[in-house]
Amino acid sequence: MEYVLTQFAATESATEGGIFGALGIDITMLVLQAIAFLILVVLLGKFVYPVLIKAVDDRQEKIEEGTKAAIEAEKKADEAKSEVAQLMKQARKEASEIVATAKDEANAAIEKSEQRAKVRAEKIVESAHEQIEKDVIAAKKALHNETIDLVALATEKVVGKTISASADDKVIAAAIKESN
Repeated sequence: MEYVLTQFAATESATEGGIFGALGIDITMLVLQAIAFLILVVLLGKFVYPVLIKAVDDRQEKIEEGTKAAIEAEKKADEAKSEVAQLMKQARKEASEIVATAKDEANAAIEKSEQRAKVRAEKIVESAHEQIEKDVIAAKKALHNETIDLVALATEKVVGKTISASADDKVIAAAIKESN
């Protein structure tokens, strides 16, 4: 309790210095501290704040440049995307044209091969017909000669004697003409 009383006593004696003394404030110290604070503010305002403001402005400028670059990159990406889409569309169109051309060329090649095969088949058939004709003519000649020999043999048996070969041929030829 004594401590509390001493405090009140010290406070009463401090009131002699006026209101500042009652509050425990030393006026000279307050004035010196105010002057030091003002000097500090002036120094900070002259040397530190401009550097800080410049750093903040530079940082803000870099952020704005980054934002502009990002927007520009996004625009370029969109342009590239549309260009890629256009190139893909053109490539698809060219691919379909190539496929159509290839189909046309394949059809033309098939048609040309069919044409060659048809011509070759016709030549083979024509050659076969010619060969058959030759064989028929040869068979007719062989049959004609054999018929003449048979007629001569039959005539010799019927008549009983042999006529000369030239006379025999004339008689047979006349007989064959009459039968036709």
